[in-house]
Amino acid sequence: MFEWKDEYSVDVTEIDKQHKELFRIGGKIAELVMLKDEYDHFDEIMAILAELRDYTIYHFQFEEKLMNKYGYSELDHHKIEHLFLTKKIEKFESQDIDEKQGEAIIELVRFISDWIAGHILKTDMKYKEFFNRVMKE
Repeated sequence: MFEWKDEYSVDVTEIDKQHKELFRIGGKIAELVMLKDEYDHFDEIMAILAELRDYTIYHFQFEEKLMNKYGYSELDHHKIEHLFLTKKIEKFESQDIDEKQGEAIIELVRFISDWIAGHILKTDMKYKEFFNRVMKE
C-alpha cells in the first residue's frame, strides 16, 4: 500500500529520502491493519503515531528551511498545509484509540494515503521544478 514509486520523486535527494521514510512509517500502520486480529495493539499504534509526528515535524522543518533559503513563493501556503497535517496527527494521538483500535488504524491509513495523494503528489510536486532550477544555479 505504501510503496515508493519513482513518480513520487521531487528530484531533491534529501527530500525524496525523507518522503521514503514517511512511506516506511505509513507501511508500519498498514501492516497493523492487515493483521486483522483481536490483539491489543494500542502501544504499537501510539509508538507509530509518535514516530510519525516526530519525523513529520523534522521533515516539514527541513522543507520549510529549504524553501526559505531559496525564496520559494508558495512557502506560506506550504506552511499552512504542514500545520494542518501536524495538527491532524496530534488529534489522532489525543483520541481514545484504545477502545476503537481497528477503526483508528483504518482512519489513520486513510489519512496517510490522503496525505500522500494530496500533499506529496500535488503540493510538493509544485516545488519540484523550482528546486531543480534554483539548486543547480
